[in-house]
Amino acid sequence: MLIPKKDRVAIYERLFSDGVMVAKKDVRPNVTHPQVSSVRNLHVIKALTSLKSRGFVREQFAWRHYYWFLTNEGIEHLRKELHLPTECVPTTLSRRGGPGGPRDAGAPGEEDQRGGGGRSGGGGGQAERFAYRKTAPAAAPAQ
Repeated sequence: MLIPKKDRVAIYERLFSDGVMVAKKDVRPNVTHPQVSSVRNLHVIKALTSLKSRGFVREQFAWRHYYWFLTNEGIEHLRKELHLPTECVPTTLSRRGGPGGPRDAGAPGEEDQRGGGGRSGGGGGQAERFAYRKTAPAAAPAQ
């Protein structure tokens, strides 16, 4: 399918900046894509299907929506196609700075702040459990 160059470049730029692309399975000619302004949804689907056949994106389809994920080969291809330096990376590969990372389990000896629960209903921490285990009598030997 012939896709205008400005539309193809807009699709590739959006795909490279985000690292992913979503499109509803709607091939009517007058429907525009919500993420890439002034580009038809059919053009987005066909351009990314072409990239998929060359192994530059990985496709997932669920509930009338296509999901495309950029591969490492696709990143290199789009860098050459869009004339980008190697320092430019998609958002999915760049690391976040500051807070917002995964939560730590906490330091040893630090109590759980979520509150009560369990069978006892109390809010006892791990320190109480360890103290109980240390003072519990040994089980009687089986006969």
